[in-house]
Amino acid sequence: MTEPLPLADRVAKDIRDLLITGALAPGQRLSEAAFSERLDISRNSLREAFRLLTKDGLLRHEANRGVFVSVPSTDSIIDIYRVRRMLECGALRQAWPKHPAVAVMRGAVEHARKQHDLADWREVGSANMKFHAAVVDLSDSSRLSDFYARVAAELRLSFGLLKDPEQLHSPFVDMNAQILELVEKGEVVEAASQMELYLNLSERTVLKALERIAR
Repeated sequence: MTEPLPLADRVAKDIRDLLITGALAPGQRLSEAAFSERLDISRNSLREAFRLLTKDGLLRHEANRGVFVSVPSTDSIIDIYRVRRMLECGALRQAWPKHPAVAVMRGAVEHARKQHDLADWREVGSANMKFHAAVVDLSDSSRLSDFYARVAAELRLSFGLLKDPEQLHSPFVDMNAQILELVEKGEVVEAASQMELYLNLSERTVLKALERIAR
C-alpha cells in the first residue's frame, strides 16, 4: 500500500498541477492569504509547499516582495527539451500498444481536437500536456512520471510566455494523433522517431517565439 504524501508535498503537487494546466502565469505573484484560503491549509504548510517548488525551480522568492512563479530562461527551455527527448522517445521505443496509458493518449487527442475547433488554446495546451505525460507513463516508472511532472510544469510556463498560443499548439494536435496511431499499430520505433521530429519542431517554435518577444 502506498504511503500518503505529507501535506506540504500534496499542496506542492496541487500547485504544480495548476502550473501544468496554465492556470498560473510566468512572473505571477502568489498571495499567501489567497492560496491558503483557496487550498484550505495553514500558511505554514503553504510556505513549506512554496519552499519545495522553489527548490524545483518553479517558484522564486524575492525578499520583502513575496513568492512569484518562475520565468523560464532560454537555457532552461533547451534543457527541458533535452530531457523530453530522453524520456518520451525512450518510453515510446519500448511501449506496449495495449498499455492503459494509450487510452489516456487517445482521450487527450480527442479532447484536443474538440477544443481546437472551439479555438480554446489553453485547453488544447492542457490536452497536449496530458498526452505527453501519458507517453512517459508508458515506461511504467513512477519515478520517471513524477520527474516528468516537474518538467511539464516548467514547460507550460515557457508556453505562457508566448503571445500566439494558436501558433504554438495548433500544428501539434495532428502530430500527436499520428504518434498515437503508430503506437496502436505496434510501430513503436517509428513512433519514437516521429516524437523526436515533433520535439525538435516544438523546441524551435518556442525558442523563435521567445526571440521575437526579446527584441
